[in-house]
This record gives sequence, C-alpha cells and structure tokens, in this order.
Amino acid sequence: MLQNPLQLRLEKFEPWKQITFMACLCERMYPNYAMFCQTTEFAEARIYRDILDSIWEQLTVKTAKVNFERQLEKLEEIIPSSEDFDFYGVYPAIDACVGLSTLIHGLLDRDYLYENMQKLSQQSVMTVAQLEEAQTGEEITNENQKDNEAVCAEWDVQWAIFRPLKDAQERDIELIKDLRAELKDEGVSNIGIAV
Repeated sequence: MLQNPLQLRLEKFEPWKQITFMACLCERMYPNYAMFCQTTEFAEARIYRDILDSIWEQLTVKTAKVNFERQLEKLEEIIPSSEDFDFYGVYPAIDACVGLSTLIHGLLDRDYLYENMQKLSQQSVMTVAQLEEAQTGEEITNENQKDNEAVCAEWDVQWAIFRPLKDAQERDIELIKDLRAELKDEGVSNIGIAV
C-alpha cells in the first residue's frame, strides 16, 4: 500500500464529501474503461458512464432515486477478465470497474464509506504505479514513490480534489458540479488516457 498524508485527512470528511471524492476518482478512471471497450468491443462503455452519472445525479439532485443494488448488478456484467485479454489495457479497465464497485458498496453501506474511500484512493494510485512498474520493471514502494513522477502527479490530483471539498461548509451542489465538469472536460485518466 502506498501511503500519503492525504489518507488521514480524508477521514474527517462528511459523507457527501467522501462520495464526491470517490466519484471524482471514478470519473478519472472512466477513460481507461472507455478506451478498453473501444479497442475490444467487449462491452458498451456507456453502461459504466450511466452508472457513474446516476451517482453524480444523486449527489446533485435532491429528488434523485437510484437503485444501487441494480447498478451494481449492471456493473458486474461489464467487468472484463484479465484471462480473456492479452493486452495491458485490460488491467486499468478492471481497476476502473473495481473502483466504481467500491463506490457503490460505500453507498449501499454507509458504515464502510471511509474504508471504501481509502480503498478507491489507493486503487487509483496503484493503477498508476502498476503501469509504471510494467514499463520500467522497477517496483514502486512507499520509500521510492516520491521519485516517480506519475505517482506523484496522481497524489497531486487527489489533493487538488480534496482541497475545495475540505473548505466547503455545507453540501455545495455547485462545487460538486464544477468538480465533475472539470474532470469530464479534461477527459484524461489517471494514467493519461484520453477519450
């Protein structure tokens, strides 16, 4: 597990902030899944998009009703298996699905929201670290992670998502929409994939 002071700070977040933080990380992992679907025609990336959009909607629309158990079932049907594909892109795609699944599990059982947020933060960093390891053949550890530009950049983005949320007083719908729009417009994933 790669550690960062961010992890302790996240603990103090109210639930809406935790969910928003997680949705932001999934938004950044989405292009990895979309690219995989484009390359393989394995599934419709749209399904992932719709599930994630339903979470954003619940964050920003008071009356939104979402059946998250059903969303989880839909997600489970579109998770690729690394045994079926012979190229690296399957791993970030699986990570994106695991990330979204982690978020939905957090929504279904709020008692584990913080643990799930920790998991998702770690997942996003590990997607980056594993790609770096695959490219360089060198393991990334707690001790040497500061020497890796890509891993540092990932932590930086997580901090950049954290800061405005930390300063928000009450559930700030505009802030949530801004964060979402910014990540969507950027359209670049944690490992630099653009869709």
